[in-house]
Amino acid sequence: MATDRLTDRWPSRWPVQLVPKTRWARQQPTYREASPAVIEGAVKRASTRASGNWFVFAASRSVTSSTPLGADVGGIELVAWRREDGSLVVGPGACPHLGAPLALAKVDCGTLVCRWHGLRVGSGTGRTGWDELPSYDDGVLCWVRLDQLGGETPTDVPPVPERPAGPALDAVAVLTGACEPVDIVANRLDPWHGAWFHPYSFSDLEVVSAPTEIHVAEADDKFLVKVTFRLGGPFGVPVLAEFTCPGPRTVVMRIVEGEGLGSVVETHATPLSPAADGTPRTAVIEATVAASERPGFQLARSAGRLLRPAMKWTAGRLWRDDLAYAERRYQLRSRGL
Repeated sequence: MATDRLTDRWPSRWPVQLVPKTRWARQQPTYREASPAVIEGAVKRASTRASGNWFVFAASRSVTSSTPLGADVGGIELVAWRREDGSLVVGPGACPHLGAPLALAKVDCGTLVCRWHGLRVGSGTGRTGWDELPSYDDGVLCWVRLDQLGGETPTDVPPVPERPAGPALDAVAVLTGACEPVDIVANRLDPWHGAWFHPYSFSDLEVVSAPTEIHVAEADDKFLVKVTFRLGGPFGVPVLAEFTCPGPRTVVMRIVEGEGLGSVVETHATPLSPAADGTPRTAVIEATVAASERPGFQLARSAGRLLRPAMKWTAGRLWRDDLAYAERRYQLRSRGL
């Protein structure tokens, strides 16, 4: 066949390869390798890692110096904005006077002015009853430290995952699911479902190694996965990726071989206030930080404003499927199944 002849002649050194056409139902089954005990063991180990009480709550680009941003972390109402020098400010989302929503306040000279009665809050205002919270902007994501929610020993900075050292292109997607953070983490620590549940994005997926012991050193606690990212049609990019958990609510996929070496996808699961019926809700805040040494990547970076919507759409498409997985896991778990 013409496709076979083209595949035989296709240079193996090129980052884009031809993807063999395989019927979905004819893929190699992965249920034998996807051991529930292995997945649960990885989830439990992740839950023991320290976060320093830090929670991701927004993309850095979402917090500006012109309009405050309202946020909810674990039922705690927050407001965030930037001072005139661009530094991040995060604090309680209710005005200490009569509880007005400060997300609707006006930013003036780097502080907030409440729209109900004009009370000014923020750095240097000296107002009692409103205290700025520890926060951190890592350039891609914004974090807040909530000691009463985290219940751990606090740290000065959050456990920001290692990212590409050189110039990178980043995009952040945010979705919400009816589940708990642990269900999001469990989804990401099951790489075996990728080509079955997301055939539009992944093919030729093979889990090369996975931690099978209950007690694993953190340096060895990772999944190595060979996978081809589909680009559309017969084309794809094969890579070797590793999945790790630097914290209890974070899973990082990092490319360790192939195109985009060092690029990461960080999945952060942030608890929200429960729904009206008491069902837990979790925000999936996923940051894609892509890098490449190829000359054309600099052009892609310069077109970041145009590419970010496509990157966010791709992540959103995957997570619309994966949230169904996570929500189903929560439903079964809450029923003791």
